[in-house]
Amino acid sequence: MDAELFPRRRAEIAPGAVHLPDWLDPARQRELLDACRRWARPPAGLRTVRTPGGGTMTARQVCLGWHWYPYAYARTVADGDGAPVKPFPAWLGELGRRAVTDALGPEAARKAAYDVALINFYDADARMGMHRDADERSSAPVVSLSLGDTCVFRFGNTATRTRPWTDVELRSGDLFVFGGPSRFAYHGVPRVHAGTAPGELGLTGRLNVTLRVSGLPAPAPGGGRSGQRA
Repeated sequence: MDAELFPRRRAEIAPGAVHLPDWLDPARQRELLDACRRWARPPAGLRTVRTPGGGTMTARQVCLGWHWYPYAYARTVADGDGAPVKPFPAWLGELGRRAVTDALGPEAARKAAYDVALINFYDADARMGMHRDADERSSAPVVSLSLGDTCVFRFGNTATRTRPWTDVELRSGDLFVFGGPSRFAYHGVPRVHAGTAPGELGLTGRLNVTLRVSGLPAPAPGGGRSGQRA
């Protein structure tokens, strides 16, 4: 197979932006997929995200820790069923810090107290336009984990949605981390290659698990139901 003859290697796509192919082994991919399926169930489950202009995102989403909606964070699904957001598990935060350590080194991971996960599901027709992850009060690196179908991940620059950009092929199990000078770079998914998921994974489509540090205060006991602007 091509993957055996020409193994994919670690690549720095831009300063602070690193692609690590096959970072999750098949067993860990299945564990993460099983967790995503649990998180996707209602209440506070997988939803269609509506934009302020009245459109909808083609990738559906579920959140952990904090609920993201354009362009704010809340402790409830403010643009959906109103249920409390599902908790962010400690093991997922540890996975995020290990990802940053492997990609950028231990110093970059030292203050990466991950407390938000955005899980996006892409079917064959879903796309994600060029955007920045700029609703957080923290500049900690963003961690992106891919499961299922291969996609084209377009990683751009910090100034504009247009070129220059680099297209990277992200396959199931791949890790992409961006921090430092690339933390607020524009990025998107212009294409998903349907039917390319590993057969043994049992997933039709693509899941992207994005970990962020919100920089927002923990909610007071019994409170925390309102939205907060970053």
